[in-house]
Amino acid sequence: MLTRKQKELFDYLCDYISLNSISPSFEEMKEAVNLKSKSGIHRLITSLEQRGFIKRLKHKARAMEITKTFSNLANKNDLNQQNNYEIPLLGSIAAGNPIEAIENPNEFINVPSSFISPNNQYFGLKVNGLSMIDKGIFDGDIAIIKKSNTVLDGKIAAVLTNENEITLKIVKIINNKIHLIPANTSYSEKIFNIQDVQIQGSLTGIIRKYN
Repeated sequence: MLTRKQKELFDYLCDYISLNSISPSFEEMKEAVNLKSKSGIHRLITSLEQRGFIKRLKHKARAMEITKTFSNLANKNDLNQQNNYEIPLLGSIAAGNPIEAIENPNEFINVPSSFISPNNQYFGLKVNGLSMIDKGIFDGDIAIIKKSNTVLDGKIAAVLTNENEITLKIVKIINNKIHLIPANTSYSEKIFNIQDVQIQGSLTGIIRKYN
């Protein structure tokens, strides 16, 4: 199964190679699928090759061939693809003590459509720590965050401190102070002045990978 961006690039490659008998340049591919960097295109091409959809010809510029078409795939895979979306995966978020958030806009994750709505923007953050285990959030999970600079009182949110550290906690505002409350009795609540933190978004779902 391909992600939306992988499928978009694959369709473009099929059409381009069919018409021109040569593969497009990285710049043309970047513009066709609306990516900002050539490294993102390289990642997509590598994933397509690993899945057997294309083959790059060695020692030849702009030379690749299509080795699989979607007519070879089961209808079930097509239906699954329609119900998944690709969102950016931006570094890590602490469910414990805050850690520095490192953005990596070239990394993406495929999420079910039930996690998101088309009228909002979303991103994923890797969870580190155990301070939210009583809410079913564990180390190694990926938190799906809806971008927003506000959050309803008592909801779980990604919060950025004035030291460029980000954490995932239950948020409550009391007497103009923001309380970041863990869901694990082994961890302590932290309190900040409102001007010292920024809400990055609210939690909408968790993705867990099993070995």
